[in-house]
Amino acid sequence: MIAEQYRNMLSAKSVIREMSQYATKRGEEIGYENVFDYSLGNPSVPTPDEFTRSLIRLLQNEDPVKLHGYSPTLTIPEVRRRTAESLHRRFGIPYTMDDIFMTAGAAAAIAHAIRAVAVPGDEILTFAPYFPEYSPYIGLAGMTLTVVPADVSSFQINFAEFERMLNPKTMAVLINTPNNPSGIVYSTETIRRLADILRRKQEEFGHDIYIISDEPYREIVFADVDAPCVSAFYENTIVCYSFSKSVSLPGERIGYIAVNPACRDGKTIIQMCGQISRGIGHNCPSSLIQLGVAEVLDRTSDLKVYETNMNLIYDELIRLGFSCVKPGGTFYIFPRALEEDAVAFCRKALKYDLVLVPGDSFGCPGHFRMAYCIRTEKVERSLKALRAFVGKEYPNRG
Repeated sequence: MIAEQYRNMLSAKSVIREMSQYATKRGEEIGYENVFDYSLGNPSVPTPDEFTRSLIRLLQNEDPVKLHGYSPTLTIPEVRRRTAESLHRRFGIPYTMDDIFMTAGAAAAIAHAIRAVAVPGDEILTFAPYFPEYSPYIGLAGMTLTVVPADVSSFQINFAEFERMLNPKTMAVLINTPNNPSGIVYSTETIRRLADILRRKQEEFGHDIYIISDEPYREIVFADVDAPCVSAFYENTIVCYSFSKSVSLPGERIGYIAVNPACRDGKTIIQMCGQISRGIGHNCPSSLIQLGVAEVLDRTSDLKVYETNMNLIYDELIRLGFSCVKPGGTFYIFPRALEEDAVAFCRKALKYDLVLVPGDSFGCPGHFRMAYCIRTEKVERSLKALRAFVGKEYPNRG
């Protein structure tokens, strides 16, 4: 007998990955440069030279036995200390190493965070549109993911529905800002209002409610966009961070948990992460990569291309009659499709070698996502295909 829940998942694979696989196969037929692949959020800019140099220096100068050995249960103390100091410098929050736990990217950070603050049968709320993998992260841990419907006019939080859906079984609220797939950044007003509601509900329900803040796109924020630090507004905040996007290291699987120093039981949560690792087989990320990212904590890749690409695509979408909330960050845009069935819309786009992702699995049917982390030259060429697609398939729009 094998585990049915995982076998059943074989028929419900990630639509993002399926579209990416289609793009790769199509690229073998016509040349990948001719496939306008907007499916996968894989960074298109190189990692900073400092990171590469730090790895070379470590490999050349450090004791190989020490360098490639297991890191401590709570991960490398020096890396945790330097991470805390970086956060303190940047955001003014007095983190120490006792508030930090290094993880294998933001996914592993979320896996630890939810298990630290909730148990099977508890509820975690999130807001549409949301990253589809939240469903298995939470469901396979035995908890219930409850999705608050989107405010599609702004993609800020739908507070009326949120307050209606909060209940005594809610142990955490999982937010993602800047947001995948919408590209929207929650404003200071939004975060302040969220924090105020949760403080009231903690008193009403008689237990802590945590914000788990999923922040892999924290550094990709566009000019003049209000991008508040979530932890500065709410004491019970657990930040789940990844270096995948900020320094273009998705394949290295490195990130961290940062528990707000003002969080009740925060130091205990970090200690618990070492024990949670035992239960999920995490057992610490690569020692080499931990030491490498410690050299680039205050650096990013050259991220300017993402705003350039966003403006090109957004302007063209608006010219073509799409309804679209302008992104404030990330490398995603989330327009409304030109018909109610976004899956059918994206299927038609494939005829023009435009690989788009329908918004149904993000909790927003009728929308589609474009991941514009590709070369600007390719974005520019794709606009011709987009115009042809819209002109031929939707000639009577508007």
